[in-house]
Amino acid sequence: MLTLDKIYHASYVLKDVVRPTHLVKAQSITDECDIYLKPENLQITGSFKVRGSGYKISQLSDEEKKRGVIACSAGNHAQGVALAATKYGIKSLICLPDGAPISKVEATKGYGADVCMVPGVYDDAYNEALRLRDEKNYTFIHPFDDENVIAGQGTIGIEILNEMPDVDAVVAAIGGGGLLSGVACAIKSLNPNIKVYGVQAEGAPSMYESIKQGKIVTLDSVSTVADGIQVKEPGEHTFEYIKKYVDDIVTVNDDEICSAILKLIETQKMIAEGAGAAPLAAVMFNKLPVKGKKVVCIVSGGNIDVTILSRVIKRGLLMTGRQQTVCIELQDKPGQLLAVSKIIADLGANVISIHHERASEGSDVTGCYLRIVLETKNYEHVREITNALKDAGFKLV
Repeated sequence: MLTLDKIYHASYVLKDVVRPTHLVKAQSITDECDIYLKPENLQITGSFKVRGSGYKISQLSDEEKKRGVIACSAGNHAQGVALAATKYGIKSLICLPDGAPISKVEATKGYGADVCMVPGVYDDAYNEALRLRDEKNYTFIHPFDDENVIAGQGTIGIEILNEMPDVDAVVAAIGGGGLLSGVACAIKSLNPNIKVYGVQAEGAPSMYESIKQGKIVTLDSVSTVADGIQVKEPGEHTFEYIKKYVDDIVTVNDDEICSAILKLIETQKMIAEGAGAAPLAAVMFNKLPVKGKKVVCIVSGGNIDVTILSRVIKRGLLMTGRQQTVCIELQDKPGQLLAVSKIIADLGANVISIHHERASEGSDVTGCYLRIVLETKNYEHVREITNALKDAGFKLV
C-alpha cells in the first residue's frame, strides 16, 4: 500500500543516492502564469528514474539481492537500475530492444550492468526479461507498476512542497504513470488544494484513454517523439492512484513537444527529452487552467538521442514560425532573384538556402521555380514577407 510514510522513508533512504534538483524559475516562457521547473534532467543518470529503482532495490531482501536483479527498458529505467544495483553491490542484467540508441546502451553498461540486446521493441524486451527472470530466478524490477518504485518517484513531490509550499499546480508527464502516481499521492496527502495534472503525448494516450473510459486500455500502437512516455498500457496500481489523486490529464502533440524542447534550450539553456518537455508544452499551449497561478513543471529527463536533436529543433523552429520555406514561380529573366532578395533583406529575414529549377510540364515554358528557406522571427514576420512578395507581383506556390 502506497502511503505518505513510505514516500518519506524513500526520501530518507535516497538522500545519499540522488542529487538535489532545486526549482528553477523559468523566465521568458509565458506571461500567463509563473512557471518553475523541477530539473530532474540534471539528476544522476539524467532522469528521475533512479529514485524509484534506487528505493525498490534498497528494500529487497538479502535473498532477493543475492539472486541479482533484471529489468527491461528503452533507456532511463535501465540506467537507474544499473546505478542503484551497483551501489548496493548487486548483479544486474538489463534487457534492451536492439533499436535502443547506442549512447543509452553504453551508459547502461557504464553504470555496471550486463546488457542483453533483444530483437524488436520494448514489449519484446519486457517478455524476454520475464522469461530470463523465470529461467534464472532473478528479481524483476518493474519500471513503474510497483509501489516501492512509485514511492521513490513520489519523493519529488515532497521536495517540491519543501521548497515551495505555496505552489498552486504541479504538472508531470505520464508514460506508465509511476512518476505522476507518486508525486500526486505525496502532494495531495500534504495539501489537497494543490492541483496535480498529467500530460501524455497524443500518439501514446494510454492513461488518458483509460481514465476517460474508466478501465485500463491497451493501445494497438504508439508513436511519439517522446519515447520515454511511449507506453501502450498503463499499470494497474498507477491507474488506480491517478484516478484517485490527479485532477486532470491532457495531451500534447509532437509539434508542441518540439516547441517546448526548443524553448527550454533557448531560454533556460536546458536540454530535455520529449517526455521531460511535455509538461511545459501543456502550459505553453494553454492546455491547462493555470492562468495567474504558480506552476511547477517536472522536467523528468534529459536523455534525448543527440542524433534526433537537430530534427527536433528544426520541428520546433517550424512550429513557432522561426523557419519557413517559400516557393516562388518566376519568369526566367535577369533581375528576378535580385528583386526577391531585396524584399527579403529589407524585411530582415535571413536566407538559409536557395534552390532554383526550371519549370516542369504544364507551366510556362520560360518559367522557373525558386525555393528559399528563410530564418524568420515568428508567424507575423512570415506573413509580412509573403504579402510583400505577392504585392510585388510574385506568384507563391
